[in-house]
Amino acid sequence: MMNKKGFTLIELMVVVVIIGILAAVAVPKLFGMIAKSKASEVGPAAGTYVKMQQAYVSEAVAIGNWTIIGYKAPANGSTTNFTYGDPKTDYSNNSVAIPSARTVTWQASNKAKLNDCGQGANWTVGVKASTGSAGDVEFDSQVANTGTTMCADLTPNFASIGK
Repeated sequence: MMNKKGFTLIELMVVVVIIGILAAVAVPKLFGMIAKSKASEVGPAAGTYVKMQQAYVSEAVAIGNWTIIGYKAPANGSTTNFTYGDPKTDYSNNSVAIPSARTVTWQASNKAKLNDCGQGANWTVGVKASTGSAGDVEFDSQVANTGTTMCADLTPNFASIGK
């Protein structure tokens, strides 16, 4: 009588195939979750900016640069994953009249590619005069989403900031 202990080669091959299939499904999901977690810092940073700018507009009936409104970007403008900036550089006396056309006053640039979201200033917040009432502003948040740049997938609620 033969004493059988252990697994057959077929049983081991089946286990290896199952593990391979699970890994093929799980690894892309993992990288997607990592990119989404890195991009999660953008929304709160933009939301804080919008609230502070809106408060300044209510008092001064003008838009102010980051210093005058008291806004500090995360980690003084540069984190491990993003660089934050105020691309509007022509402030006179720290503030300017409310623009009639959309003017970008806040942006976040990812330092490295995040999944299909290429490097660059992919998240922006613009401001313009409101058509509803004098001295009020409308905020317009946009996410780059052209070609293979799918940044909106990483921050699905960003487009509603300021609305």
